[in-house]
Amino acid sequence: LLSSTIVNHLALDNREPLSHLPTVTPEQTRKRFAAIVKKEGAAVVLADIDMVVAEAAADRIRSTGGEALAIRCDVGDEVSIKTAVDGAIAKYGGIDILVNNAAKHLSEFSVPPTKLPLDKWRTMLNVNVVGIVACSAACRETMRARGGGVIINQASISGLTATNSYGVSKLAVRGITVALAHELAADKTRVYCIAPGIVDSPSAMATVPQASIDANINKRQLVKRQGKMSDLVGALLFFCSEEASFITGEMLVIGGGYPTRI
Repeated sequence: LLSSTIVNHLALDNREPLSHLPTVTPEQTRKRFAAIVKKEGAAVVLADIDMVVAEAAADRIRSTGGEALAIRCDVGDEVSIKTAVDGAIAKYGGIDILVNNAAKHLSEFSVPPTKLPLDKWRTMLNVNVVGIVACSAACRETMRARGGGVIINQASISGLTATNSYGVSKLAVRGITVALAHELAADKTRVYCIAPGIVDSPSAMATVPQASIDANINKRQLVKRQGKMSDLVGALLFFCSEEASFITGEMLVIGGGYPTRI
């Protein structure tokens, strides 16, 4: 089920350190998030179902002077999630930030609802939707004990149109963001959602037809360039910071001006 990242002691400028757990994302986005928060002073725990991938990413961070730990995690399994969260707490004392970026994604799941076999529907929803709830629940107590935290859920612009199965799962991510913001407000935990467009991850570039990418840029986006994985990082760091302390339950679309909304 792809991979996740746990980060502890995320220092933003002169603000107090935070700890951070992104859950499973497409691999390249996860590694980009991990690398950036490491630059901000974070110790990074990469929790991944594929330990070869996790260890390689952790090695790259350590090779540049950062602190990183790889730990196995399957976000479709509550026991595995608890083990990963407990490991992060044991290593770093707690978790302040959770980034839920797990996804079964791209063309296999971007089909009309009745065209996706029901077993794949269940698999996709277990990762893309239920995994967010499970990881948020697993981190809730440590965040509350530390005075509150931040949860960032990764959706997609596909969820704004919801014309295929994957888009429906990402529409649900928006709903979960609002519901969690209400539920966790008393804990002083803020909840956000980012909805990227097509960015230049190797998996997306290899899977999405170039004609579709070009049409998206030239006919839909207001900003006429390819989206980059680095475009997501500023939003992540902003939501983790005190500058976002009066915001919760909101979604930020990072799609070059597509789609626009009123």
